[in-house]
Amino acid sequence: MSATKEKAQLMSASEIDRTLVRLAHEILEKSENLDTLAFIGIRRRGVPLAQRLAAKIQALENRTIPVGILDINLYRDDLSTVGAAPVLNATEINFPVTGKDIVLMDDVLYTGRTIRAALDALFDKGRPAHVNLLVLIDRGHRELPIEAKYVGRMVQTTANEIIEVKFQEIDATEKVLLVEKVAS
Repeated sequence: MSATKEKAQLMSASEIDRTLVRLAHEILEKSENLDTLAFIGIRRRGVPLAQRLAAKIQALENRTIPVGILDINLYRDDLSTVGAAPVLNATEINFPVTGKDIVLMDDVLYTGRTIRAALDALFDKGRPAHVNLLVLIDRGHRELPIEAKYVGRMVQTTANEIIEVKFQEIDATEKVLLVEKVAS
């Protein structure tokens, strides 16, 4: 088991908020029909992103964007390496996804495997008109042909580095860290 050490803080709470304001404006500019727009956050840290961006659009446009929560644990291609039994959290999508313009959200885009699993899980719920990806951090190193339409920040990393996103709702702190694996 390897431990980690913090190398740098990439974003503070205020920088995260400014980035989300920019992303909300970008979504509004690029969306053709706000009536069909819906956000789905990938459980865990994609959920606060989706909720916060929906709140920002509510404040900007006085328009409610439906928000869903997607659990991908049963769709992962690494189930055998994550434990004896995956922990299941409920998917909570209380609107029909068929015909919607979905913005799928996650905190960090790395190999693309999480997004592949999320797409499988999403399409089991229906057939959206469009699916676009939004991530707070894109760190490269893709193994699958997956790209985000909306990116908070691009961060070049090595294979030995990890991006840790901390949200108040989950971690009781707000920041983005670059950490490095160290041999224990």
